[in-house]
Amino acid sequence: MSETVIKVENLSKQYRLGVIGTGTLSHDLNRWWHRVRGKEDPYLQIGERNERDKKGESDLVWALRDINFEVKQGEVLGIIGKNGAGKSTLLKILSKVTGPSTGRIMAKGRIASLLEVGTGFHPELTGRENIYLNGTILGMSKAEVRKKLDEIVDFAGVERYLDTPVKRYSSGMKVRLGFAVAAHLEPDILIVDEVLAVGDAEFQKKAIGKMQEVSREGGRTVLFVSHNMGSVKTLCNSAMVIDNGKVIFSGSSEDAINEYLKFSSYAGDMELGERKDRIGNGKLKFTGITLRNLKGEAITEAISGEGLKLEIRYRSDGSLNAKDVKIGLIFRNNLGQNIMSFPSEEMKPAFHQFKREGAIYLNIPRLFLRGERYSIRLLAFEGDTDMSNALDIVDNAMWLNVLPGDIWNAGKLNRPGYSSIVPAEYLSI
Repeated sequence: MSETVIKVENLSKQYRLGVIGTGTLSHDLNRWWHRVRGKEDPYLQIGERNERDKKGESDLVWALRDINFEVKQGEVLGIIGKNGAGKSTLLKILSKVTGPSTGRIMAKGRIASLLEVGTGFHPELTGRENIYLNGTILGMSKAEVRKKLDEIVDFAGVERYLDTPVKRYSSGMKVRLGFAVAAHLEPDILIVDEVLAVGDAEFQKKAIGKMQEVSREGGRTVLFVSHNMGSVKTLCNSAMVIDNGKVIFSGSSEDAINEYLKFSSYAGDMELGERKDRIGNGKLKFTGITLRNLKGEAITEAISGEGLKLEIRYRSDGSLNAKDVKIGLIFRNNLGQNIMSFPSEEMKPAFHQFKREGAIYLNIPRLFLRGERYSIRLLAFEGDTDMSNALDIVDNAMWLNVLPGDIWNAGKLNRPGYSSIVPAEYLSI
């Protein structure tokens, strides 16, 4: 059985809002007096859940509450959850950047962490000097770092800028070098927060391959936080889901992803028009989606290979010129990957006007998606499809269940697998 290298017991972290430190001298003295007498911190009792969108009674919040888990040697553990769930706070405690309010952590071996772009880098030092600096912090000798130097530089792809101060690096160059240092200096435990999103596709592929190599061949442990469900499924043996500072699920990466998608779905929980997690200037706002068949009848599920009509309702300020508005709808699979998109600028839309309230209809003659659960992303722009021109962008505007269908009229339902279906036929000569 693999040895346990990280054990977390009853871990909690409390923060005070609005100030640095505990806030007042009286609070510090009160805490000290309770500690001297062997009593619990008096302010722990009045902490509230860390719910960002709700006004609370106390200025003390729990970023983490009663976290318990173990990680075995060589395991790659994914940590997933919504923004503000407590993932980064957990990694900072594990990396000893900050301490817990209660509970304890037992870790065996040398820990290397990459919590944000350029973690641990000194901006005035060159890339080469920062490699040696980070190696020293990790407990490596100068000879050990020199032995790995060529591999690090080659992986990061920054050889030309190696003797240039890091402050002149782009964010992508910093994250390349930072990850290369953390992964190549042979830590026993590698902690990686959502930094791979900064790199390009080529680097992300290399980084995931390196983490797999580190865990599989080196027998080292990796803790990986990401919002990219595809990366979590590819890289991680197991995963846990954190919400409002608590672990709500722990198991295989696939089961954890499915659990996360269940509770992160807004379908039926909140009216689309009331959602706060959106981007845009608000001149137009999506307020709802209704599924219909091609006859216009409301339906609750779609069938692969059959027609589908989506009624997308909106509100606007009445100032929009229809010819300047671009609408987009994207189907995503349960890993958050784009499967099929319908950009209006490529489809000659029949937009005549945008009233104060109205609806847009998207007709899909045949739905070429396999039976699966999909999320819908809605986008609206005025002018170019640049983020500065965004009217409204909403992820997970609704969840759509597509039932398997006999799309080829072959008497058989399509099988799970690749999500999209391409119209085609086999011929023999």
